[in-house]
Amino acid sequence: MPEILQNILIILLAGYMTWDNGSGVQLIGSWPVCTAFVMGLITGDWNTALVIGGTLQLMSLGVTALGGASIPEYGVATIVSIFIATRTGVSTGEAVAVGLPVGMLTLQLDVVVKYVNTFCAHWEQRLLHQKKFSQMQGVYILSILIWSLKYIIPVFAVIIFGAPLVNLVTKLIPTWFTTGLEVAGNMLPVLGVGLLLHYMPVKKYLSFLLIGFVLSAYLKLPILGVALLGAAFAYIIFQNETKKSENVSYGFVDSIEGDDFDE
Repeated sequence: MPEILQNILIILLAGYMTWDNGSGVQLIGSWPVCTAFVMGLITGDWNTALVIGGTLQLMSLGVTALGGASIPEYGVATIVSIFIATRTGVSTGEAVAVGLPVGMLTLQLDVVVKYVNTFCAHWEQRLLHQKKFSQMQGVYILSILIWSLKYIIPVFAVIIFGAPLVNLVTKLIPTWFTTGLEVAGNMLPVLGVGLLLHYMPVKKYLSFLLIGFVLSAYLKLPILGVALLGAAFAYIIFQNETKKSENVSYGFVDSIEGDDFDE
């Protein structure tokens, strides 16, 4: 696929994420693995795309936007990291180390577009009271376009300046520094897993966590096999908890243990 066509499709993907995140359908959302799948289709480099997508997915597991909170857009970071890796040939660790700050930049852009769209919301409200429904719909579409800028602007800037700039920088900076970036990029997924474990009832299910670790780290079982075993254990726990709830409802159990979130 010609690079110019790839660039257009990548920018369109960034714009589509706006609608996908807010429409309620969420075919890909801003999940890095889903975004990486589409980027793999565009770039043709499935291995690089999925490795980067999986890495950033691990980093984002413990991060969620509650209410009106602003969080880094890991979908944007995924697009930028894959673009950098496939166009410049840098390692996945270096690409993630470059793409992640771009995703962090969306924190500031998110605040800006929210302020701007507040005016759009009041504008729509005035038009609603005036029963100018077609104009109100137009302002709503305008607000979507404004919202999409926090995705499109960083991706567009990287496509225009990113690859040549990264090539120049990688030639100028010393090897020890790029090695440090790669190490840092490889360590960041551990932080995401740590954040996720902080919110999970780890003490209650520590034995299952240790089983999964041993199977993966020492017995070298592929991650899909570990995931399937985890799903089987989760189903067994679900069945046991369901039976326990039924017994409680029929008066067979006098006390109820704490739930999964009592830690």
